[in-house]
Amino acid sequence: MPNLILLALLASFPPLSTDMYLPAIPTLQTLWGISYATANLSMVLFMAVFSVFLLIHGPLSDRFGRRPVLIGGLSLFVLASFGCAISPSIWVLIACRCLQAAGAAAGASLALALSKDLYEGAQRQKILAHMGVIMALAPMLAPSIGGLMLKFASWRWIFAVQAAMALVGLYGVLRLKEPLEEFTRGGFLAVAGRYRLVLGNLPFTVLASGFALMSLPQFAFIGGSADMYINDLGLSEQAFGIYFGANAIGFMLGSFLCTRMIGEYKPLNMLYTTFACLLASTVLMFVLGGKTPLTLAIPMFCMSLSVGFSRPISNSMILDQVDTDVGAASGILTFEIFFVAAVSMQLISWDWPDKPLVLAVLGVIGTLIPLTSLLAVKKRCRFN
Repeated sequence: MPNLILLALLASFPPLSTDMYLPAIPTLQTLWGISYATANLSMVLFMAVFSVFLLIHGPLSDRFGRRPVLIGGLSLFVLASFGCAISPSIWVLIACRCLQAAGAAAGASLALALSKDLYEGAQRQKILAHMGVIMALAPMLAPSIGGLMLKFASWRWIFAVQAAMALVGLYGVLRLKEPLEEFTRGGFLAVAGRYRLVLGNLPFTVLASGFALMSLPQFAFIGGSADMYINDLGLSEQAFGIYFGANAIGFMLGSFLCTRMIGEYKPLNMLYTTFACLLASTVLMFVLGGKTPLTLAIPMFCMSLSVGFSRPISNSMILDQVDTDVGAASGILTFEIFFVAAVSMQLISWDWPDKPLVLAVLGVIGTLIPLTSLLAVKKRCRFN
């Protein structure tokens, strides 16, 4: 159980770093007299830097061990969080957010690697699903916490709380026994060679790339939710936290349902069911239109439930395709997910006349491409 809580906390650094901060974006627009797109750069560049460092922390952990990389990453996150808290301008905030992202990437990348180190087969799928349930509490509670801080304190306290949570994770890592027994060797060229080796694994590469796109509508919603709910639909920061939390409940419920069904049904059949549900959710977004808070929240709840249900199975399936260089493989897998996050967040921040329609279109793309990828390599995959 302690390992499960630590893994969930490490994997939760992205939502803790983004969702708690979301209600403050309109406030910063007003405070510093900037556009939504400029304020949203603190989200977009966080995701971009985060994605790049996922590729760095993974092979570093294969070379030097999981603990040293996690200790360094979490320490950087703590310092950068305090830097965010005292930022005098959007550009200083963006710079500190980039440093924050570099540290957060250690936790998110190595949570997957540790799940591979510590667990196998159906047990790993269940652990990943339980992690999904716990992780969903972060995006469910974070916007409400951020909204309350804006009401009773200051946006700067949001980052102080993030630093405190990182210190809890750092304490857990210091108590963790190094799980890695065999370490890789070599410098930069060796690392590049290992990435080339992992990317040469066709089933891994196709599945990782395809399933990363499944998160397109979810991350676009995260990036545009404050604009849609607060600026367009006129909700308060506190009401926004409640509606955004419903989206997180959907993800948590999907992960919980996954824990109950693993071992009872074949993983492939569960994935096919997920694709059908995700496509139905996008159709619901087309029909309802998202013109009120409720008609936006309902289809997004269904989309998040579908992604939450599929993520433990798909991640475990992708990791089943590799036997060595697990840190590098998990880095690639997580990098692709959050690279998609950065692209979708930037895309939704543009001045679209109908952002819910954009979410629906992204939902169609996020359904058809992963399904096609799975069908293309299914015969060459290993299933544990």
